Amino acid sequence: MSDTLHGLIARHGAAKREISTQAHTLRLNDFATHSPFGEERQLFAGRSVVLAVHDMAKAAAALIDLDGLAARIFLVPPGFAPDHLAHAAELLEADALIYEGEAPFETKLAAQVEFPMRPRAADDAPLCVTEWVLPTSGTSGPPKLAIHTLQTLAGALGSTPHQEWATFYDIRRYGGLQIFLRALAGSGSLRVAGPDEPTDLFLGRLAAFHVTHMSGTPTHWRKALISGAAARISPQYVRLSGEIADDAALSGLAAAFPRARVEHAYASTEAGVVFVVADGRAGFPSEWLQRKGEVEMRLEGGGLQVRSARRALRLLGAEGPMVDEDGFLDTGDMVETRGARCHFLGRRGGVINVGGAKVHPEEVEAVLNALPGVRVSRVFARANPIMGALVVAEIVLDEPGDACRERSQEILIQARAKLPKHMAPARLSFVSELPMTAAGKLRRHG
Repeated sequence: MSDTLHGLIARHGAAKREISTQAHTLRLNDFATHSPFGEERQLFAGRSVVLAVHDMAKAAAALIDLDGLAARIFLVPPGFAPDHLAHAAELLEADALIYEGEAPFETKLAAQVEFPMRPRAADDAPLCVTEWVLPTSGTSGPPKLAIHTLQTLAGALGSTPHQEWATFYDIRRYGGLQIFLRALAGSGSLRVAGPDEPTDLFLGRLAAFHVTHMSGTPTHWRKALISGAAARISPQYVRLSGEIADDAALSGLAAAFPRARVEHAYASTEAGVVFVVADGRAGFPSEWLQRKGEVEMRLEGGGLQVRSARRALRLLGAEGPMVDEDGFLDTGDMVETRGARCHFLGRRGGVINVGGAKVHPEEVEAVLNALPGVRVSRVFARANPIMGALVVAEIVLDEPGDACRERSQEILIQARAKLPKHMAPARLSFVSELPMTAAGKLRRHG
């Protein structure tokens, strides 16, 4: 494995390769002699750097330039709360800041990414193995900070043919960072969205670049299909990750891109890339629980645990060890084995308690999404004085004009025929779109 991002790029050379957003284009060749910090680049040597910029091209420029030079780089994702940022900077003993606009806190060294890049001094050998710091998601209070290196982050990469990548993800989150690294390790370019760039405009822009490989969450992909803009691209490979990929999402993408290979990956900031499923079906083969090697899995009390060389090295701000005495990490994801297949049910902490019975929203959504005429659904809890909570759903229809009381009753009847009584929605409503988090996932709370 290459020691730095510069080494990763050198696998296939930098000629004619670039990273582009709506506003900027980075030519990888330029990094041989130029830096977004010019001659001041060396001031970041050995420092703990907070990277807090808006445009992903600027984030990419800083990452490529400082990997192997800075001791740590904290990748601040969009929407990261200011009080959480101040807490993280203190925890990391940050002494350098790369920012846009107004500096979020004071530090010894502060700089901004400058385009076009300026000439820099010739490189010496890398000074250190840079720690990459990523905040975890799905936590209450300040997110924990996962410490990776390029080796743990790139552990799932292999040699690949030429690929032209694009992603809905932000490269400062684990899923997007994986695609960023895949693009750098390959021989093609990478296209990413600009800040707040609408999905239809992003996909329209991609049409000019002949993108062959593209990734996003199931929610990203559903939004693209609903918009109709997905028809503007024709990828050879479609990748889903970050959320449960149900059969409706997989079959919908297979129909939209009949010449593409559709795969879904299971990964997390803490566990790293665990596996990729290529058979077009939800879940994964139960025999994989018996596999030995670089990544191993087991179920304990219905929860998926992972032992992997690709996991984060440690968590800052966490109480207790990251793994158990056997080296297994509890992912917090619940899995049920049904014959030869394991199916994801949802997060352990995301269940709805209906009169003492547990309901995973994702299980109900998988049933609703498979019903005729339903494009996508969101299931969540509504407080109830008798049952504690009730299951309610929001639904986007294939044909919005079908939204009426009769259609609502029809869907409820169909869902109740397929679900146990406590899991069936007590109420549903029709909406034009579903709320999405900054990470591209379905916003769970009603």
